[in-house]
This record gives sequence, C-alpha cells and structure tokens, in this order.
Amino acid sequence: MKAMILAAGLGTRLRPLTNDRPKALVEINGRTLLEITLARLRKFGVREVVINVHHFADVVANYLAANSNFGMQVEISREDERLLDTGGGLKNAAKFFLRDSADLPFFVHNVDVVSTIDLEEMLRLHRQHDALAVLAVRNRSSSRYLLFDEHSELVGRRVAKDSAPSNAELVRQANHPEALAFCGIHVISPRLLARMTETGVFSIIDAYLRLAGEGERILAFSADHYYWRDLGRPEHLVEAAADINHGNLVLPPLGDR
Repeated sequence: MKAMILAAGLGTRLRPLTNDRPKALVEINGRTLLEITLARLRKFGVREVVINVHHFADVVANYLAANSNFGMQVEISREDERLLDTGGGLKNAAKFFLRDSADLPFFVHNVDVVSTIDLEEMLRLHRQHDALAVLAVRNRSSSRYLLFDEHSELVGRRVAKDSAPSNAELVRQANHPEALAFCGIHVISPRLLARMTETGVFSIIDAYLRLAGEGERILAFSADHYYWRDLGRPEHLVEAAADINHGNLVLPPLGDR
C-alpha cells in the first residue's frame, strides 16, 4: 500500500525549533516527527511513501538516505519554487500513485500530527462505501470546521463553530450539519487525482468541497475515541512527550534503519 506524508510546510509555528531544520525533523523523545509517521504507516501495511519537501529539502533527503529510508521505499516530491499547499502538493506527486497499483486507495498523513487512529478502520470504511475520500475528524475546538450531514457525508465548511448557519458555506443541502475538525489524515481513492481540476497552489479541502457539491462521497471517520494531537507548536511537543512518559501515548516501534 502507498501513502503520502505532507511535510513541505515552513513550520513557522514551531520556531525557534525550525530555524535550522524542517518541521519533519523536529523531535519528540529523541524521535523525529517524520520517522514516527513512517513507523505509523508501516504498521498498517504501507511500504511505499512519497514525501513532499520544500523547507530544508536536502536535509530531509539526506536524513532519509542516512537511515536507509527506514526500510521502506521512499520518494521525494520537491516543491522548490513555492509551497503548493495540500491539494497542489498531492497533485504534484500524482504520478507516484498512478503507476503500478493505480486503482488502490492510499493514505495522506500530515507529518505534524500524532495519533493512535486506526488507519485500517478508515480504510475499511472507505472500501465499504466506495468513497472518494475518508477524513479523520474530531469534535474539538478549532478555527475551521468541516460540515457533515446525517450520513457523515461532507456538505460544507464553516470558519467558527458558533457562527450562524447563514455564514456556513454549503455545497449540498443539509438541514442540521455537524461541525467537525479535520485531523490531517485521509484515505483517498486514486479517482480523485483525475478529478482535481484546480491548478497551482490550492488546498485539498477546496477540491473536496467542489467534488462533494458534484455528488462525490467524502466521508467523516470519527476519531474522538483515539489519541490525537497537533504538533504545530513547541508546547504541543512538550505535551506529547509527557503523554508518552505517562503511558497515555504509545508510539509505534522504531522503523528499520
């Protein structure tokens, strides 16, 4: 199975830790965020991974080479001139997914989140409903929300949870959509790649919303019962390290070097 790790961001929220390294190589308890993510994906059967890079791109490439790609088949998708955002980054790496087993779903995982979310269950839901994509979501506080109908299908988005319904951007009719926060983990059908008509720099959420409006099934996977943490700020790393030390978070075994 294949996956993409989104790791090209500048990591500005993690400064000063990212002054001399990409956010993918920031560490928790001596392990980099990139290695932790690779180990998580490997646990669920992923053996081929593409990683998008921009900030300190060569540092990431050298780190992987020095560690023999942690026993996985790893490719680099460079975004040298500009950051392409999540949708543009995936589209730039599309050829990785379209060769060989081009009909199989794949994972996309942000490098700056850590969780115990069951990726196999996400994949099962994706296959059961022949969805275009399945998104891990939580009922948590956020500045941006995705809206889902009573069938857990994506119907829109809203900037703040307490915004009036009239301020919501709905792409499909829904009477009482539920506002949930995205966790940065997807299962995606390769059918999406041909349907992303957006070009250049764009968010994958924009493509999801357009396609949901056209009738595609983009489903929510509830991750409320799993551990999940955004690692976008230095204090979040400290909190995650404390969770590990207290046994509240168990990281996957160290990847083979």
